[in-house]
Amino acid sequence: MRAAIFHAPRDVRAGDRPDAGLREPTDAVVRVVLACVCGSDLWYYRGATDFAPGPIGHEFIGVVEAIGAEVTAVRPGALVIAPFAFSDGSCPNCAHGITTACLHGGFFPANGDGGQGEAVRVPWADATLVPVPGSGHSETILASLLTLSDVMATGHHAAVCARVTPGATVAVVGDGAVGLCAVLAARRMGAERIIALSRHAPRQALARAFGATEVIAARGEEAIAEVKELTGGIGVDATLECVGTGESMHTAAAIARAGSMVGFVGVPHGVELSVRQLFYRTVGFQGGPAPARVYIPDLLEDVLAERIDPGRVFDYSTGLEGIADAYAAMDERRAIKSLVRVSAL
Repeated sequence: MRAAIFHAPRDVRAGDRPDAGLREPTDAVVRVVLACVCGSDLWYYRGATDFAPGPIGHEFIGVVEAIGAEVTAVRPGALVIAPFAFSDGSCPNCAHGITTACLHGGFFPANGDGGQGEAVRVPWADATLVPVPGSGHSETILASLLTLSDVMATGHHAAVCARVTPGATVAVVGDGAVGLCAVLAARRMGAERIIALSRHAPRQALARAFGATEVIAARGEEAIAEVKELTGGIGVDATLECVGTGESMHTAAAIARAGSMVGFVGVPHGVELSVRQLFYRTVGFQGGPAPARVYIPDLLEDVLAERIDPGRVFDYSTGLEGIADAYAAMDERRAIKSLVRVSAL
């Protein structure tokens, strides 16, 4: 089969790999319909995080082609969403709602197949895959379904961890696909004011369309000062950090009002926080990889009812053979998020 293969930093291209196949009775094989490039993939692409040569990618939706003998919840022919982590659904961590910490699970492509390929073996298929009801879904709906595999669920996780409540004033640090989905998540959870930190006009426009009431183009200390001015010197009720750099985490900590939470979902790189500063303002941090499998069912209902449209984050589209430029477009900020069309539904 054809699949995206990571060879070295800035060298991701389509190539041939062994066909995905069943190994365990709890497996399913999914033919990928849509996949995409994640902002976290760029850490590998840029050489900022080590990545072993081989398959890459962890966001996909597709059609079940084969199932193991013990699989009962999904059937061949079903359209399914695959969260970016596979999990057994029954270990103590899964029972506690953190499926990304499953004692027997892992993150794609730890299963051996990357999400950016023609097919994927999915371990623990019954607990991992989420069937999509209905048929004949539009391209717009399919794109939004794809976001549930990671970015929309991750933006939602930031809002959950930050304790967003109806009527709250929220700030979102980061204008990538996750940050934009975090704006949408905050609006969905009833935030009254949403301050988006963004320096790029197309992203600012989408942030406003998703529910941002104010946009700040500054960074660093200037951004902190502007947020403080907008909030009467107090800071925001909930802060959603969606980048993971030292500067973004410092900004998030500084604009959080006393006694509030920062939900952080950007993969941390070079981050040093002043615990003493947090201590004297009683500011908390909670975050990590989103347990997307827990969030997908509720988000799925809203996508199918067209109450939310997170698929608008995709502003670049290519086929699997164009995967190299899909990465380059995001790396060069020519695209917010790259959609990869793999096969027909």
